[in-house]
Amino acid sequence: MKRIKSIFTIAVLLVIAVLFSLLWRFHLYAGQPAGNDDTKKVVLVRPGQSFDATAENLYKMGIVKSPFKFKLLARFKGYDKQIKAGEYLFSPSMPPNTILTHLSKGKVRLHRLTVPEGYNIYQIASLVADSGLGMKKDFLSTAADLSFVHEMKIEANTFEGYLFPDTYYFPKGVTPQKIIRTMVKRFRRVFVPEWEKRAASLGLSIHQVVTLASIIEKETGAALERPVISSVFHNRLKKRMRLESDPTVIYGIIKDFDGNITRKHLKTWTPYNTYKIAGLPPGSIASPGIKAIEAALFPAETRFLYFVSKGDSTHKFSATINEHNRAVRKYQLKR
Repeated sequence: MKRIKSIFTIAVLLVIAVLFSLLWRFHLYAGQPAGNDDTKKVVLVRPGQSFDATAENLYKMGIVKSPFKFKLLARFKGYDKQIKAGEYLFSPSMPPNTILTHLSKGKVRLHRLTVPEGYNIYQIASLVADSGLGMKKDFLSTAADLSFVHEMKIEANTFEGYLFPDTYYFPKGVTPQKIIRTMVKRFRRVFVPEWEKRAASLGLSIHQVVTLASIIEKETGAALERPVISSVFHNRLKKRMRLESDPTVIYGIIKDFDGNITRKHLKTWTPYNTYKIAGLPPGSIASPGIKAIEAALFPAETRFLYFVSKGDSTHKFSATINEHNRAVRKYQLKR
């Protein structure tokens, strides 16, 4: 009887030792990378893809040593049922435990999208496509979706002007709606309640402020001139003079514009041709930055009604048409 008990005890100890050995090996494996190469490789986990297929793919790419151990470790920790679809960046120098954590938490690769100040929706759509975040036509279609515009409580026909210029990070497969929502939310954080009150005191809606800011953004070559350029447009609006801004003309013919504005363009009527229409155009012509919006709300106090480019990114400002004509002859006609 004692002999049987001894054999049983030994057997139990052996089982415990084996289990401990296996657990220790798993512990070592979990923290032991496949190699020293820290070059990141793109790993795509498709929706509905099995964990076995994922493990085999990681093995073929040299990111894990043993797919069998990797799958066993994942099942032991319960990660095999938790992996998230997406695009990941893994290297052989990453231990299996870290890889599994990233897969289970969906720590996917993020693509950088930087939108400069003064870019319009067509240019932003190109940036989205170049960043690998979707097709240009899909973004443009969504940006002009009137029901979506109204859903986001934008008082316009498109999202032009409300896609705030900034640097964003999005995962591959992100929808155009998600990109646009993120940019509009950023705009709303920038356009603080105090600015809404300021707009109301000027007799302008938020949409009109954004529209004016977009024109200021496109007209500005030197940042310090923004408030002065803003004063010119405010003064002209008060006197019911046409704004006569070339960038608005260009926006109205943007699909056919070859980079050279002509007298014919200035004489061609479009809703955005401020040489032909009175007041502000129906909407923005680009995404204004925070400084352009601020300038639209807080213009400099001047009597200027005109400005002309001096050819060095700055402008010559004038209060009368005679002064302006002399400036045009000097800086544009070189007389």
